[in-house]
Amino acid sequence: MRIDGKAPVAIGDVSRGGLTRGAHRAGDHALGLHEPYIPCGIVDEDSAQLRIPFGSSFKTSDCIVDASEDWWAAFEETEQVAMTRLQIPMAHGPESSGRRTQCLQRMVAFGDGMGKPMHLLSSPPSHSKYHPSERCWGILELHWNGTKLVDVETLLEWTKRMTWKGISPSVAISRKVYQTGVALRKRAMQAVEARLMRHSE
Repeated sequence: MRIDGKAPVAIGDVSRGGLTRGAHRAGDHALGLHEPYIPCGIVDEDSAQLRIPFGSSFKTSDCIVDASEDWWAAFEETEQVAMTRLQIPMAHGPESSGRRTQCLQRMVAFGDGMGKPMHLLSSPPSHSKYHPSERCWGILELHWNGTKLVDVETLLEWTKRMTWKGISPSVAISRKVYQTGVALRKRAMQAVEARLMRHSE
């Protein structure tokens, strides 16, 4: 399983270059729009299953871990039992790096909830282009290029119709409001670090 968040997608009467499918006019920038949605891609490399939950708040550590927990909850109990461990390569973003205290705390709690050992792999800086979810974003951008995503229903329907390795993604929307800048104090982080086994680079 690989997970990565993407930049917010603006909703409204806008399109790159100001043109839409059918050569209709649209705004060419997102200034003044107040309804962005943040996609978070979760790719299962074994099954090629792609899950894209959209958040309507901010891209944070909590947003990413909540999406991961929803991904896990979607499995049947027999499938959960069959998994002996979980390996999660994560993009080197500010909300998911190996030094982001809130992300690590939530991931430890996630692993405890699953009852499975978890191996987090953080990509080096500037290596996100090798992340499978980045290729998913490229396919999605091409899929809806020139389309006016005028409302969230249009956003979700276009996303459902894309394909990744011949399979359409599972799409969801979250209205949960996330707080930015959440970080652990030193003593709290020491307790989290005590649960981690870091490998030397």
